[in-house]
Amino acid sequence: MRYFLWVSDDHVREIYRIPEIMKRIDAVRNARELSRGSQAKGGADTPYRFVFCSHPEGVATAIPKVSSERREYIPCDVFDDNTILSDLVRVIYEAPVWSFSILSSKLHLTWASTVCGQLETRLRYSHTLAWNTFPVPTLTEKNKGDLTRCAEDILLAREAHERNDEVLERIYVGRRFRNDTERLEKLFELYTKMTAGQPPASPARSRRKGGGGGHGLTADGPEVLSLV
Repeated sequence: MRYFLWVSDDHVREIYRIPEIMKRIDAVRNARELSRGSQAKGGADTPYRFVFCSHPEGVATAIPKVSSERREYIPCDVFDDNTILSDLVRVIYEAPVWSFSILSSKLHLTWASTVCGQLETRLRYSHTLAWNTFPVPTLTEKNKGDLTRCAEDILLAREAHERNDEVLERIYVGRRFRNDTERLEKLFELYTKMTAGQPPASPARSRRKGGGGGHGLTADGPEVLSLV
């Protein structure tokens, strides 16, 4: 964890009264004025701000890009405005609470472990392979309410995972899956239905401008969540 100064336009007058902070800001201004880069020079007039900032305000759900293959669940978590997330995680901003239940499930881990790659033996989580393709049945308001309560329980006590799996898997087949093989059979059955009749995907292109990310939970439900 690293700490840094995060100054918004609303607090500029306040920081100008603190000499130690002003020394740092003046050093940033000088460095930007001497820079050969146009972006850095353009930010010389606002040295208290980052030249580039992709952090929007609001609640963020984070999923590590790489996690141990020994884990029983993907170790995702929820953060508020006071935490700036690094490029070591995938992020969903302002996601509904029930989506955390899905990310934290054994069902999603089984899918991700099958369709994603690895870094050595560790799971390398890809939003385009794991999240954008993950099949979810149409969720009723009751389903969402049940999953929301499960997500809240997991955030308070991690041992609540078992209950979460119970609730989510019953949405899929009306009972608990017997094993991972059965989980994958159902997921690929839904995935086949979900992608039937869709045109072939065009070659992937970089889409850095305007933020990245695709869409997840696109099965039969209307929800579209961007994971970047």
